[in-house]
Amino acid sequence: MATTRTDPLTLEVVDLIGTVVARYHDEYEEVAARYHLTGAQARVLGLLSMEPTAMRRIALKLKCEPSNVTGIIDRLEARGLVERRPDPADRRVKIAAATDEGRQTARELRDALHFAREPLAELSAEERRTLRDLLQRMLGAEAGA
Repeated sequence: MATTRTDPLTLEVVDLIGTVVARYHDEYEEVAARYHLTGAQARVLGLLSMEPTAMRRIALKLKCEPSNVTGIIDRLEARGLVERRPDPADRRVKIAAATDEGRQTARELRDALHFAREPLAELSAEERRTLRDLLQRMLGAEAGA
């Protein structure tokens, strides 16, 4: 069983991580609102712009109920940003995929997010690799999900 660390350095790192997450979340919500999207809709659109994904897998990635994902997909589909398709491997399963307009919107959303990119740009490539590796190590198996 791992011991809980309460030394000042660990507490400072935890606080800094919380601050980074809060600032990223705030900017993400602000940018999504410019496109008349909720943060959750923008996150789903971002995921789908990378690859078509089964609805259940989206729910797992977002750590939410599949019914919530269905509502998000419904609203994105109504705006022409995503479409539902049968899964080629199992036609009973529906996958969601970004449309051309959806991929363009996701790209614009990513380009508008400055908080995450600007501080990282000041780090060397080696520092970014080290940060990535440490974050992946902290997340363990979740990092590849």
